[in-house]
Formats: sequence, structure tokens, C-alpha cells
Amino acid sequence: MSANSFVVALDVGGTSMKGGLVSDSGAVLLSERRPTPRADGPDAVVAAISTFISDLAGSGDGAPAGVGLAVPGLVSEHSAIYATNLGWRDVPATAFTTLDVPVMLGHDVRTGGLAESTLGAGRGLSDFLFLPIGTGIAGALIIRGEPYGGSSGWAGEIGHTPVFPDGEQCACGQFGCLETYASAASVGRRYSQRAGLEGIRAEQVVSSDDPIAIEVWDEAVEALSLALATYTLLLDPSVIVLGGGLAEAGPALFDPVRTRLVKRLAFREAPPLIPAALGVDAGMLGAALLGWRAAGRPELGPGWAVDVRSEPLVS
Repeated sequence: MSANSFVVALDVGGTSMKGGLVSDSGAVLLSERRPTPRADGPDAVVAAISTFISDLAGSGDGAPAGVGLAVPGLVSEHSAIYATNLGWRDVPATAFTTLDVPVMLGHDVRTGGLAESTLGAGRGLSDFLFLPIGTGIAGALIIRGEPYGGSSGWAGEIGHTPVFPDGEQCACGQFGCLETYASAASVGRRYSQRAGLEGIRAEQVVSSDDPIAIEVWDEAVEALSLALATYTLLLDPSVIVLGGGLAEAGPALFDPVRTRLVKRLAFREAPPLIPAALGVDAGMLGAALLGWRAAGRPELGPGWAVDVRSEPLVS
């Protein structure tokens, strides 16, 4: 591996960070996961990211060509503006590393959507929705091959679409949000509350024939079909790419959502629902694309043949 033939790519989540070194041919030369020290405060998280980047870079031959970071919250290419879960505000990209190399930031879900568009299930598609369903729900609107951030960076917050306006209150303060009914965390929580149990996970609910589990899962599917029908009528995506931990349910998710979406779109065809291809690597590979863009190589990516991982996402 020659100097400057790789970038450092880091996907920062509320629970863990996945980082790696990615070459200009798309080879993942090294990958590692570390916990995100969220409980220690925002400064500790920034410091942990900086250390992780330095350690990864030190494993390469010479300095990296650039650094790409996928982070949650409101973000621009040059600043992590606000992240509720991590507690930071207006952190410049340069604060995340002591390396004297170009750095580019991206929203975590949109960065994953960029990877799916360039390397994964959306390769060759101009317009589609990438919807990872995990602990929470957010979408990446891919328009003309690029993630769309909106006028102020909040585009894609489909998880806070009010599907049941008189429903449960969401952690965001609104009522009846999609995320409150259909995220993996909410499916497990809602079943646990109704059944008087603790610690039930979404996959247990999906596979159960308990009437309470069936009811909770039916409400999740209904919420998803409502949100996706609205999205389809508004933006007419060619495909809807479902990812995240809940997509590991396979036909138990895709079949009923597809059936209800078709019924809700009476005068037009429903877009195909397909599974995401990159799994846990989507955010990190998207961050690699950002790192090469920071290094002045925006053309890299479309020709890459990546090694797709099968490890399931956190649910």
C-alpha cells in the first residue's frame, strides 16, 4: 500500500463507530469497530473520533489522502452542526482529527444512501429512497444519483412523518410518528409494554404467534405502508431500498408492506421494494467516498467492486 493511496473512513453511531482504510480501488484494507463514549459527553466523543482516525491512519503506509466522516444529526460538509444523541453543536470538521489532510463530513443516513447509490442496491438508479430501519428511522432521498439534504439539511426525516396524528407521543415531541410505531426499538418496546415483559427485541416480535405480537407488528406494517405511500405520491421513486436491522426480517417485512403499499396506490403502480446490499458497511463505504471527494477524487466509486458483508445491523 503506497502513501496517499487510501482514505480513512469513519461511520459514527450513537452506540458504536465503524472505521476503516479504503483504497482508491475500493478495497477495504482494514476495518475496526469501537464503542462511542456518548455517556462521557460530546467532547469525549470528538476526542474518541480523533484518536480512532489517528490509529487507523497509523496502520497505513504514509498519510491518508483524506478523511470521510458519516455523523448523525444536522451536518454540512464542513461542520457537525447539531446532534441530539451525541450532544454536540457546531463542531468543525477539522476538530475531529489532528491530521493535516482534507476532511469531509456527511449525514450518516445520507452517506449510507450515497454508498447504496454508488456501490449497492441503487447502483445505476437515478432516483430512489434508501430507508434503513433500525433503532430509529430516517431516509436518504437520492435524486439524480446524489443524496438530497434539503434547504437546511433536514431532508429525509421520514421517521417523524405523523402516520397516526392522534397516536402515541414520539421522543421528538410530535404525536403518531412513523418511528414510534415501526422502528426496531419501538416494535420491541410496544410489545414489552402491552405484554408486561421487559427487554423483548423486534425479531422476537416478528417471529411470534402471540396475538399481542401480531397486533404490534401489524401496526408497524400499517405505519410503514402509509409513510411509503405518501413518499411515493410526492416524489415518485423508481425503487424503495429497505435496510437496517428490521429489514433482516425478510419476507415477514417486505411481503405485507408491499401488499399494503399496492392497495394504497389505487391509480398508479407501487415502486419495487428491494433490500439494501451493503449492510453494516454502507456508512463506512459512503464515508470513504466522502474522503476521496475531500481529496479531490470525486470520480472514484462507480467502478468499485466492493466486498459486501453479511453481518446484520443492530436492531
